[in-house]
Amino acid sequence: MTELPPLPAPEPPRGVGRLPLGRWFLIAGMSIALAFAVAAGLTMAAVNQTRISREAVVDVIDPAILHTLQLSTALGAQETSVRTYGRTNERQYLDDYQRALRSEAAASARLRALVSRLPGQNARADLATLTEASSRWRRDYADVIIAKVPELGTKTATTYAAVNNARFTAVQDALADQQENLTLLHDAGSRELEEGWRTFYWVLGLLALVFVGAAVAFTLIVRYVVLRPISQLTQQVRAVAVGDFGRELAVDRPAELAELSGRVDAMRGRMLREWRRAAEARQLLSDQTVELRRSNAELEQFAYVASHDLQEPLRKVASFTQMLEQRYGDQLDDRAKQYVAFAVDGAKRMQLLINDLLDLSRVGRMGGEKAETNVEDVMKGAMNNLGAQIEDTGATVTHDPLPAVFGNRVLLTQLFQNLIGNALKFRSDEPPRVHVSAVEQGDMWEFTCSDNGIGIDGKYADRIFLIFQRLHPRDVYAGTGIGLALCRKIVEYHGGKIWLADADPDKPGTTFRWTLPASPGEQHG
Repeated sequence: MTELPPLPAPEPPRGVGRLPLGRWFLIAGMSIALAFAVAAGLTMAAVNQTRISREAVVDVIDPAILHTLQLSTALGAQETSVRTYGRTNERQYLDDYQRALRSEAAASARLRALVSRLPGQNARADLATLTEASSRWRRDYADVIIAKVPELGTKTATTYAAVNNARFTAVQDALADQQENLTLLHDAGSRELEEGWRTFYWVLGLLALVFVGAAVAFTLIVRYVVLRPISQLTQQVRAVAVGDFGRELAVDRPAELAELSGRVDAMRGRMLREWRRAAEARQLLSDQTVELRRSNAELEQFAYVASHDLQEPLRKVASFTQMLEQRYGDQLDDRAKQYVAFAVDGAKRMQLLINDLLDLSRVGRMGGEKAETNVEDVMKGAMNNLGAQIEDTGATVTHDPLPAVFGNRVLLTQLFQNLIGNALKFRSDEPPRVHVSAVEQGDMWEFTCSDNGIGIDGKYADRIFLIFQRLHPRDVYAGTGIGLALCRKIVEYHGGKIWLADADPDKPGTTFRWTLPASPGEQHG
């Protein structure tokens, strides 16, 4: 046994009076949070100012410029249509004038809706000047041309050309002033928008610096206040792990790690004591393991003797007893022949009992490898083995679609064969009917085997799975009383359980239920 060092004496808690780790992070965190708050406020202010400038340019100034252009186009179309109408007197130009007039009204309405949102008073005054100039032009020229065409004919436009020049020049001047002012507003808004984006980028840069500063601060704290003491503690723990159990575990900072090292060192002391106890337990377990190996070896030797040395004398007894009956049968009376029959039957039953005991002892020890097994194939194998018995009894054996399970095919075939064979053996006056089904229960499959036989009283539900337990005399139903015990051992070896289902008063017969693990490929998790 490994020599253990003496246990250390208890020490008072460490870490008292030292700055806790949380205080380091609290100071750094509050400083960084303050910097983040300032940067976040500046960011929000820059974003808000940029949003206002963008809305002014995109949602107000640019649409106002567009509607002014539409207004200019409509007024130009009116002037051209009226002048051409006065020169040609054709009705289509008067219709063009009316359409242009409607376009002007629509553009003016949209422009008036935007003017109130434009900064300053120039835009409102410009629109009023333009509206007044266009009204004078229509009053002094357009309306006069339309009224004088029936009287002057094609000379109307020439007659009032001077009036048109004077009035429409005023309209064009008003339009030019409005467009110039809107252009100035657009330029100013664009500068404000650019300035807002520039401020936003500066604030983002400030945030980046804050991030970098936070990373550096926390890196320094983690390196010098956390990682270095942890490294020291790790080296001490590693020394203990490789066998230096007398190595003391101690670090100076921070307070939490200093206290942790003390707690771990105390745990080291407790582990030394537990190690002593575990060493004693291992020695005891080693002795028990040797005894278990010896017992298993004796069991294997017994199985060998039972399968060879014990069965050979039984075969001789049965064989020579039968030869005795054949050679001296005419010299034996009925009582002697009965004795011979008893001897042969006893030898055969002893052989059957030995074989059943061997099968029971071998479950899980020999050839018990588990793999994905299709129960449909297992059912077919069991029915093939019972083919003669099924035909002799006129039985009907049916089953639902059966799944794949994780188990040993040979043992599962023996399980199904025993349960179906019991249903055929313990039958009633009617031809046996046996049905096997399965339902999924999580990661297990629950199987059911039902028959219409003589049934089993519920008070024997536990007794029937015990070895050598019989409910009927041997001369009524043959057997060793090991079959259901073997079924239970096979099911439990696969990690399941088997039980006798409650009897249905309206339905004669017996129902066994048992569970088996689902195949890994079919488990739903």
